[in-house]
Amino acid sequence: MDIERIHTPVMLERTVELLAPAIGEEGAVLVDATLGMGGHSRALLERFPKLTVIGLDRDTDALAIAAERLKPFGSRARLVHTVYDGIGEAVRGEGFDEVQGVLFDLGVSSLQLDRAERGFAYSKDAPLDMRMDATSGRTAAEVIAESDEAELRRIFFDYGEEKLAPRYARAIVRARAERPITRSAELVEILDDATPAAVKRAGHPAKRVFQALRIEVNEELSVLERAVPAALDVLAVGGRTVVLAYQSLEDRIVKRALQSATSSTAPAGLPMELPEHRPQFRLLVRGAELASETEQAENPRAKPVRLRAAERVRRRS
Repeated sequence: MDIERIHTPVMLERTVELLAPAIGEEGAVLVDATLGMGGHSRALLERFPKLTVIGLDRDTDALAIAAERLKPFGSRARLVHTVYDGIGEAVRGEGFDEVQGVLFDLGVSSLQLDRAERGFAYSKDAPLDMRMDATSGRTAAEVIAESDEAELRRIFFDYGEEKLAPRYARAIVRARAERPITRSAELVEILDDATPAAVKRAGHPAKRVFQALRIEVNEELSVLERAVPAALDVLAVGGRTVVLAYQSLEDRIVKRALQSATSSTAPAGLPMELPEHRPQFRLLVRGAELASETEQAENPRAKPVRLRAAERVRRRS
C-alpha cells in the first residue's frame, strides 16, 4: 500500500497554523481524536519537537499503520484504541489532566474507502460491513436485515438526507424477503432499480444511502455530539481545537457546540455581564473555512471539508 498516495492530510497547513500558538512549548500535548493513518499527527510531531500526541482511533487497521508511521517519534506518539467520545478517559489514562490541542478530522478515512473488503464504498463489491471498529458492533448487512421499513426510511432520511428514502426502504424490504442482502453490489443494484432515470442523472443513487448506513453502524452523530464537548472540557486555557467536517450533519453538530461554548451564559435582561458569565472560548475563524481551490483540485477529498476552530480563554471558577 502506497500510504503517501492514498492519504494526503486535508487542510494541513491551515490546521498547523491554527494550532501552532498552543502546542509549541515544552510539555504541550495534543489529542488527534481521529488518528487514521497518522498524516496530521506525523506533520505536527515533525514541526513541533517538544509536542506529545495522543492519537485515538476505533479502527485497528488504521492504528497499526499509524503506529508504524509514528514509530520514529518514540514516546511522543501515544496511540489509544477508543472511539473519540472517550477523549477524557484517554487523556487521563495517559497521565494528563488537560491538553493544549485537539484535532478532529471527521468522516470515513482513505484507508476505509480504499480497502474494498471493509464495505464502505458503493463503487466496489464487498461484504456490507462498514464498521470503523471491525471488532465490535452491528454490520451494515445486519442493519439492513433487522430494521423494519419505517426504521430504514428514518435512517436514510435523517443520516443521508435522502429524498427517496421511502422508495428505497420499500425496495430493500421487498428484496430481502427473497434473499438476504449481504454485499454492497446487491444493495447498489436494488437502489439503482428503484431510482427514476431523471434522478440517476443527478448523481449515484447509492451515495447518500451508503453514507446513512455508515453513520448508523458507527453511531457517528451521537458520538460526535458527546465528543466535541468532551474535547473542549480537556483543553487548558490557551488550548485550541480544530475540527474538519465533511458533511452538513457533522458540521451542524460542531457549529452548535462551538456556538454554545463561545456564548455568554448571562441571563437576558442583565444590565451588564458578570465575569462568571463570560464565554470560556472564542472562535478562531469566522464561520466555516473551505479548502483552497488549489487544494481541492489536487486532493478531491478536500472539496466538501468545513473547518472550524476555537480557543479556550478561561475556565469557569
